[in-house]
Amino acid sequence: MIQRKQTLWLLLAALFSAGVFYFPLYRGYVNVNGTDTLTYLETGKKLFLVLMAVVMVALPILAIAMFKNRKRQIRLATMAGVANIAFIAAAMMQVTPFLEETKGIANDSYWIGMVLPFISIIFLILSFMGIRRDEKLVRSTDRLR
Repeated sequence: MIQRKQTLWLLLAALFSAGVFYFPLYRGYVNVNGTDTLTYLETGKKLFLVLMAVVMVALPILAIAMFKNRKRQIRLATMAGVANIAFIAAAMMQVTPFLEETKGIANDSYWIGMVLPFISIIFLILSFMGIRRDEKLVRSTDRLR
């Protein structure tokens, strides 16, 4: 199971996807009683983002378990990539109300949690390429028989 490179890529994709639970997505200053207070937009505070993040983590782990069925593994890796893109889009939609709350103070910025899904997508692409390479290798050996 852990013998192939794509398993490592899928595991790294799952770990980076899980990082959105630990790192905030966006940070900004909110004016509370005349003082600027640093606040964070976190995944755990929005139910929809939590559900999407769970799917982002679960799909690569399921793909690792499907090591004997490469076609299903490719489908799960593709679905995990789509889930990452959907999470990024949903997180960007959550930033807009957060910006209105912070009133656009200059020190607002995206944080580490928004970068992790992009890195996860890169690892999913690498795993997809590895799975396809294995599938081609198996097909070529079947032709030789």
